[in-house]
Amino acid sequence: MRRLNHTRLLASALLLCAAPLTLAADAPARWDRVGAGNPLLPGYFADPSIVHDKGRWYIFATIDPWGDDRLGLWTSENGRDWRFSMPEWPTKQAATSPTSGDAKVWAPSVVRAPNGRWYMYVSVGSEVWVGTAPSPAGPWRDAHGGTPLIARDFAPKYHMIDAEAFVDDDGQAYLYWGSGLNWTNGHCFVVKLKPDMVSFDGPPRDVTPANYFEGPFMVKSKGRYLLTYSDGNTTKDTYKVRYAIGDTPFGPFREAPTSPILQTDVARDIISPGHHAIFRSGRQSYILYHRQALPWPQTGDAVLRQVAVDRLGIAPDGSLARVRATHGDAVAGFVTKRDSGLRWRPVTDVANARHAADDNYATLWRAPDADGGTIIADLGRVRPVTGSRLRPEFPTHRYRYAIEASRDGRNWTSVASMAEHSGSPITLRHTVVARYLRLRVATPRAGLWEWSID
Repeated sequence: MRRLNHTRLLASALLLCAAPLTLAADAPARWDRVGAGNPLLPGYFADPSIVHDKGRWYIFATIDPWGDDRLGLWTSENGRDWRFSMPEWPTKQAATSPTSGDAKVWAPSVVRAPNGRWYMYVSVGSEVWVGTAPSPAGPWRDAHGGTPLIARDFAPKYHMIDAEAFVDDDGQAYLYWGSGLNWTNGHCFVVKLKPDMVSFDGPPRDVTPANYFEGPFMVKSKGRYLLTYSDGNTTKDTYKVRYAIGDTPFGPFREAPTSPILQTDVARDIISPGHHAIFRSGRQSYILYHRQALPWPQTGDAVLRQVAVDRLGIAPDGSLARVRATHGDAVAGFVTKRDSGLRWRPVTDVANARHAADDNYATLWRAPDADGGTIIADLGRVRPVTGSRLRPEFPTHRYRYAIEASRDGRNWTSVASMAEHSGSPITLRHTVVARYLRLRVATPRAGLWEWSID
């Protein structure tokens, strides 16, 4: 079968025509171990869409808690070291209509069309909007005349969200979407798209399979169409990934014997995995998805999810194997080892300062009081240091940081003055020869996933 060179790595027939995979043994139940590969991203994000273009990975995602006025975009050349930004489109202000409602920006799907351009289908205010760009990096612009592609009142009994584009191996594009209201009665719709990617080629059809709620994602394997989707409630511990098989992109779809393929495993701290994308790196297929942040259950009312990646096994008949969700070893083979900088240890483990040095995005250090907090890092010996990379709990928030250096732990020199920053990673340049660095955080209760020292 020929390689499909114009569509994203998520939705082509070729992704799932890999050789059968022998999965490694289950990872240990511990999620707070040093050097964990999952979560993949430092922060709270959901509904990920992943593409690869010109040597770079792009992950578009919903910003938690529960959406934002803009989308999150993470980019990486190696799949482990990610940089955060926010595309200029869509925004809640720009993508809105009289029927859109007050819901935020959710659930992007990014695809390269046969015409060579990139298209994004995204939920804004309970409607589906579409934008286009010459590359995943942008610039993104509205592609439908400032109006939703699928309005909220298309089917008022259901939720018009979670649109996902699929380009078949003959170049024909389809769009799948739909959810339910109040966590019940999800429905899935599909329509054939015209070559312009923003016009319907025929009427939409209801193709809802058994146990469907939301998050459809179509793949093709051994000539059959596998409609994968989420079931359950993402705010609880019932979310999961199922799939159904059809002979055409319109079905009819019958749930597969191995469904669900990914679900809660309380004993191993995997809680409510779902709303996924399927992609390939090299000869291996993977599933990218969100799951509940740890520790679980969370305190407060905020919905906080994190993005993870795991290997996806394919049987000789093209069916999907059940996924063994992991905390640490899943990304072996997908990407290189993450660059965690120079090794260091905290002089005192105040408020779990060691979590800022454990190369694990499931654990963080939190400033212990209303004025902020301090971490003193011991590099083990006097050595040259060129800078710091800070990965804060929320890349969209603003934090105040300063850094001081010392050779002996007693006499300190300022190397980065107190200033406000946002993003991830936040890069602070400070060329100095020192054994100790002192990070001062002047933001109340600020969280920090990692402090990488270069």
